[in-house]
Amino acid sequence: MPHRVRRGRAAIAAVTAVLGACLLQPASPAAADPEGGTRAAPTGVTVLSRNWTRPWGITFLPDGKRALVTERFTAAVWLQSSDGTKKKVGTVPNTVPPSPSGGKGGLLGVAPSPTWNGTTDQDVFFVHTAASEIRVVRMHFDGSALRDYKVVLGGITRGGDHNGGKIAFGPDGYLYVSVGDALKRNLAQDKNSLNGKVLRLTKSGAAAPGNPFGTRVYSLGHRNPQGLAWDSRGRLWETEIGENTWDELNLVEPGRNYGWPSCEGSCSKAGMTNPKKVWHPDQGGVPAQIAVKKDVVYVTTLLGQRLWALPIDGTGKAVGAGKSYYNGSYGRLRALAKVPGKDELWVGTTDGGDNKDRILKVTVK
Repeated sequence: MPHRVRRGRAAIAAVTAVLGACLLQPASPAAADPEGGTRAAPTGVTVLSRNWTRPWGITFLPDGKRALVTERFTAAVWLQSSDGTKKKVGTVPNTVPPSPSGGKGGLLGVAPSPTWNGTTDQDVFFVHTAASEIRVVRMHFDGSALRDYKVVLGGITRGGDHNGGKIAFGPDGYLYVSVGDALKRNLAQDKNSLNGKVLRLTKSGAAAPGNPFGTRVYSLGHRNPQGLAWDSRGRLWETEIGENTWDELNLVEPGRNYGWPSCEGSCSKAGMTNPKKVWHPDQGGVPAQIAVKKDVVYVTTLLGQRLWALPIDGTGKAVGAGKSYYNGSYGRLRALAKVPGKDELWVGTTDGGDNKDRILKVTVK
């Protein structure tokens, strides 16, 4: 379970539930624009494809017409086309998922090289849990099949939960990876650990030039970071599952400390950076992944079973109250990607049962 009740916190939980209800009042029938009007509000949803089993990640190839989709427990990788057809293109070797009865892990995020063309550049990167560690790996994909598995970064502590797993190339061409605290909370504040961090890497798995500590660590103090996406200004936004009280949307900046385990949600402790948005887990929370379209931050939620639309304000450093969509209509939502060149999002349901999950196509106007 992503949230566990700590002893002696019943009274606090009751108060924060009330506060959460206040914070989560929807703004208007469409995503509110702080500067007036509306933008990028969902206007319709259809089923793009069916018969999925816990899809975790969706990432488009550079052509914008096809996406690679990972399945967490099967370790399968699929090629999903915009016409609804899909094809299995391989599996990621050495993937060891958790038992179906509990825990997180398995095959997680996927990130094709920004210059992938299937010929001179065939690089595709994945995050997965192996028997005793989390790995960032590279495989070759020629447009039809995966091959040539290679570990570019291993040795990351694996937990039964809190493995993070999102991987994405930033506007700077470097590889960003979200890693959870592996249920060892103090690792999030240990700058010598890769856990509880957002990492910034080269394609070889080395520390990217300009990282704030001269290591692979880009930011620290994260509990279980799930989603990464950039806005039109090139700023990095991140979703994070909290413990009992507050889940978070963070604006991630190099070298910043996001507080865990000293802080859950906002706090006044010196040196900690507060989130831009919080959710109570029982008030539409437990955020999974994130996409930014027309400077509206979209967030899928697991327990909340909805899609949030949160407009970035004129400063670029805060979000409005926003609105949630499809509350409970499709079950738990996880995988999320914006469709290049179109006013669309692809959203994956999860945990519906073997071959019962779906990928939805959401139009936004």
